[in-house]
Amino acid sequence: MKDTISNQNITADFNTFGGELISLRCSDLEYLWQGDKTYWGGQAPVLFPIVGCLRNKQAVTASRRICRMERHGVARKREFVLKDKSEDSITFALRSDLETKERFPYDFELEIQYFLLGKSLTTRYTVCNPGNSDLPFQIGGHPGFRCPLTAGELFEDYIVEFEYPETADCPSPDSQTGLVDLCRRRAILKNESVLKLNHHLFENDALIFDSLRSDAVKLFCPKTGRGIQMEFHDFKYFLIWSSSNGGPFVALEPWSGLPTCADEGDSFEKKRGMTLLPPGQSKSFHYTIEIIGS
Repeated sequence: MKDTISNQNITADFNTFGGELISLRCSDLEYLWQGDKTYWGGQAPVLFPIVGCLRNKQAVTASRRICRMERHGVARKREFVLKDKSEDSITFALRSDLETKERFPYDFELEIQYFLLGKSLTTRYTVCNPGNSDLPFQIGGHPGFRCPLTAGELFEDYIVEFEYPETADCPSPDSQTGLVDLCRRRAILKNESVLKLNHHLFENDALIFDSLRSDAVKLFCPKTGRGIQMEFHDFKYFLIWSSSNGGPFVALEPWSGLPTCADEGDSFEKKRGMTLLPPGQSKSFHYTIEIIGS
């Protein structure tokens, strides 16, 4: 089921399948990638309870149970319940059930609230633990943005500008297995705040930033100033990705953890960035997308 919220500045559409944002418009211009299987059929999936991949799609819990999950976990392929809605806010909810527990053997409650303010859309994830033991999880966003936004522009006309100058050597993901080699790195930024986009950056999957000073970035075209800003201070890791075959989009991805790394074993609770949520407690993470230059 699809639904819409709006204010005098922007309009956002959502799908209860995956609890996912599927459109973000300002002045009749669509900013969100609309999906094309030639490049990437997704739009803005919710990544939970893992981000990225497990080794061989499985891991072992502390109680010796097996987690078996495809890339990015179970939430993105589940139907959420519409829990609450106002003119400029909407909330979706997902609870664990027999099907999710076959792949992720924990009880959980996940709420996703989206709300508008001015020209911004905030996404807030709240994870609750209704079980009797710690709930281990990672969570992340994966919104893709049209790049270029308008006819006559090129992908290479756009930049990602970081909040502060960064020196960043990004670890290398394996495009086949999804595992991350933290020792094999490539230099991306050297005391710079601007990353000029080109498709060669993504020939080997995403750029993984694991030691940023910045909590915000801008994706925009300097010629027009038009684009988006993302603020993500609740998240430890940040990724930039586009398809290796030259897709006309860029995904900006705030993650609380990392995929299984090459130096890790298969203990689920010991994955990098894993949150261990005690019984009866909840934890929230949020990021904000703001339309700029419109």
